[in-house]
Amino acid sequence: MSDISIVKTKEDAASKSLQVTVPVDRIQQAETKAVRHYSKQARLPGFRQGKAPEAVVRRRFGDAIRQTVLEQLIRESWDEALKAQELKPIAEPHIHDLKYEIGQPLEFEFHVEVRPDVRLGKTGGFTVQRTVKPVGAEDVEEKLRDLQERKASWLPVTGEKPAPGQMVQVEVAPIEAGVPGASQPYNMVLGEGRAIPEVEERVMQLLPGETVDTDVRFPDDFPDESRRGQSRTVRITLHEVKRQELPALDDTFAREVGDFETLDALRAALRADLEQEATSQADAGVRQELLQQIFAANDVPAPASLVDRLIKGYMEAYSIPAEQFETFGREFRPVAEQQVRRELVLDTVVEAQGLAATEADVDARIQQLAAGRNLPAGQLYAQLEKAGRLRDLERSLTEEKAFGWLLQQSTVVDA
Repeated sequence: MSDISIVKTKEDAASKSLQVTVPVDRIQQAETKAVRHYSKQARLPGFRQGKAPEAVVRRRFGDAIRQTVLEQLIRESWDEALKAQELKPIAEPHIHDLKYEIGQPLEFEFHVEVRPDVRLGKTGGFTVQRTVKPVGAEDVEEKLRDLQERKASWLPVTGEKPAPGQMVQVEVAPIEAGVPGASQPYNMVLGEGRAIPEVEERVMQLLPGETVDTDVRFPDDFPDESRRGQSRTVRITLHEVKRQELPALDDTFAREVGDFETLDALRAALRADLEQEATSQADAGVRQELLQQIFAANDVPAPASLVDRLIKGYMEAYSIPAEQFETFGREFRPVAEQQVRRELVLDTVVEAQGLAATEADVDARIQQLAAGRNLPAGQLYAQLEKAGRLRDLERSLTEEKAFGWLLQQSTVVDA
């Protein structure tokens, strides 16, 4: 069987283009195989199954045979490309410039995104400072106030203009040429910044049931860039005002919040949570600082193709329209570049040191999580599998092992 020709035509740190040429005799062998397949499967009038002449089968299934041949040869070409070029693809290849003419070689180009070959000359000998933010009494009280607000009741207010901190129900309708358009209802707490400041100011001048037509200006930092700095006439109707009534902070409140006998027990639990959060943030800061020093000591690329892929992934996750790619990309690109460098460093360390999470690692972590949730491990495993989160758990464990190895090579100083 003749060899398939695979020639690298272009490459950068994260992509390669490969020109593929499949000789005629290999195409013919693939066609013969495809024809035999359809001959065995075909049910054609006037012929027993598997007995139809080859010419009839070719006429009847010509397009399907052609597609089968293409798929087979492209698959075989990709398998050979993976071996010959020692590729480390991060996605399926794209096919460009396909030429498939009778009696001529099959020609096309693979364009494939690959993991860059990152060489880390220095992965240790760094000094990283670990700072755990102390938890004060005011932090505990702030957390307690958050819980208090969540348990608050909202009571109607009548005969009074609304004030900051109160919840209002309003309708806002645009006015064009003196004619109001369709109104939109809104519920919001005044002072939280969820509405244009001038709208909130007008609302606080109304009594429940009143309506006002007024001009409002969109602020310069308004999320919709097309409206920034513009003015519009709107009709605002205030329907309802409610005030927040906070529950008393006592032992009864503690029991309603959770399994706490006293308010002091709740405060102690909140302090423990905040201290654990501060520890986690300090550990995250150590990892980030260590990566920054690794980036500075090594040439770690952030290929544009990988950065763009990450940006598009975040856009899909947050349902950002495709037409906003340029704007979102400009704002998010520095973050995406750092994320790409982070993943490249960790992947390189994992591969070099053999640190990929094993099935045993995953099972042990599921056992630990299940025990903390008072669930059977098998049930939690099934839940994670159904939600498609097993891969995330495996990746998380792999990163833990990679950071563990990296931190062993450096010095962490507690501030």
